[in-house]
Amino acid sequence: MADFHFGIAAYALIALAGAPAAAQERARDMGIPLEGSPGPLNAITDVPGVAVGHTTLIRGSGPLRVGQGPVRTGVTAVFPRGTSDLTSVFAGWFSLNGNGEMTGTAWLDDYGLLLYPITITNTNSVGTVRDAVIEWGRTRISDVFNCCLPVVAETWDGELSDIYGFHVRKEHVFQAFAAARPGPVPEGNVGGGTGMSCLGFKGGIGTASRRLSERHGGYNVGALVQCNFGQRRLLRIAGVPVGQEITDLQPCYDAKRLDSARAGQRCPRGYDPDRDQGSIIVVVGTDAPLLPHQLRRVARRAALGIGRMGGVAGAGSGDLFVAFSTAPTRAADTSRVAEVRMLRDDRIDPVYEATVQATEEAIINAILAARTMKGADDLVVPALPHDRLRGILRKYGRVSE
Repeated sequence: MADFHFGIAAYALIALAGAPAAAQERARDMGIPLEGSPGPLNAITDVPGVAVGHTTLIRGSGPLRVGQGPVRTGVTAVFPRGTSDLTSVFAGWFSLNGNGEMTGTAWLDDYGLLLYPITITNTNSVGTVRDAVIEWGRTRISDVFNCCLPVVAETWDGELSDIYGFHVRKEHVFQAFAAARPGPVPEGNVGGGTGMSCLGFKGGIGTASRRLSERHGGYNVGALVQCNFGQRRLLRIAGVPVGQEITDLQPCYDAKRLDSARAGQRCPRGYDPDRDQGSIIVVVGTDAPLLPHQLRRVARRAALGIGRMGGVAGAGSGDLFVAFSTAPTRAADTSRVAEVRMLRDDRIDPVYEATVQATEEAIINAILAARTMKGADDLVVPALPHDRLRGILRKYGRVSE
């Protein structure tokens, strides 16, 4: 079966094998005026060594049948040092609002080390993904002290997808790991972001980066988001109240038969525009030499990028962020003392600024890359129309031709 009208080319199992993303219009292609200088890929993979892989699951259509579908979900994996180097990196995390899950955070609080790849999926698949990461790492990670405490994060895709069908399996995690590589990162309806909505439009995976000037160390900072948060009316892009300008095209049910709770959400009327969605996961990577306590502060700055977009961390939102540094760490000497390098705190502000900028742009890229999706019970979540966005930005004098 296929439904080309709503932008889903086929209802089938899709495993993205890390191929370069298809040509798609990103924020800078549209002339959206954004601050800072991105790296050559404008992606988290501009941080040397970082690799990203996705497995995307799209299958079925029509009424929701638990255990059968429709399925709109997946897994995204981020390797801080790439797939061939599993040595630990320093890391820190932050919860802006805790209606969500990120495993391994107690370990990060006390030890500040990240060894496994970071994985992101849907809410109900966290346990399966965590088990798969541990199984995968058993023969690959020799340091028993670091055993079994991976970072697995989630956002809820239970409106577009059969989330209680538990369709993400261990093999899908292994596929995402096998697909992980440096280079361009597929965005939008891919990986863990497949079934996500963001600020009233279709959301998903997005990424961006910043390269600091040589005066500030020449370091790279990259962000990857799984975007599933916010209210349409609050959406702002480059300071422009886009959500107040586009009040139609609400998510809606394109179905003749609906229960009483959703009957009023039939197309074209759609959802209550004040309805809040949650959540967002942000992964920040850098090659700046930062220690765990500094990386916790970096992770906090992702909240400011979300705020620029109109996020308010609503009560139903899980806004969870993790930051890591790929700067080299040295082995302990014969006296078991390890030396580490640390960027002085009076030099760290450019890293904070880059984190805010990259997070903001990653969210915009996620929304721009996402395509209209029709999922469970014929729920249609529309893509942000690029032509209308251009017109709105011109209206407010906020587009670079």
